[in-house]
Amino acid sequence: MEDRRAEKSCEQACESLKRQDYEMALKHCTEALLSLGQYSMADFTGPCPLEIERIKIESLLYRIASFLQLKNYVQADEDCRHVLGEGLAKGEDAFRAVLCCMQ
Repeated sequence: MEDRRAEKSCEQACESLKRQDYEMALKHCTEALLSLGQYSMADFTGPCPLEIERIKIESLLYRIASFLQLKNYVQADEDCRHVLGEGLAKGEDAFRAVLCCMQ
């Protein structure tokens, strides 16, 4: 249930970015990440962990885009470390798949 709320927040963030409402996009992404962060992977019974990872990566990427537009480079850099560092270190294709899907 919580994962759907996070996915809806990602969708709202994308719409806000399209409208250039960067503060709202940032808010929606942060809500999605907080929603996902409240639970362990064992708490999710619906989608598989890969779907949850996709939502997390997507939220971070939207946050980075929003921070860059708001010229908050320190926070954008912090999110870059999370999404790139964790995603690439795991050696999974989830990061690449999310980028392709978002494109």
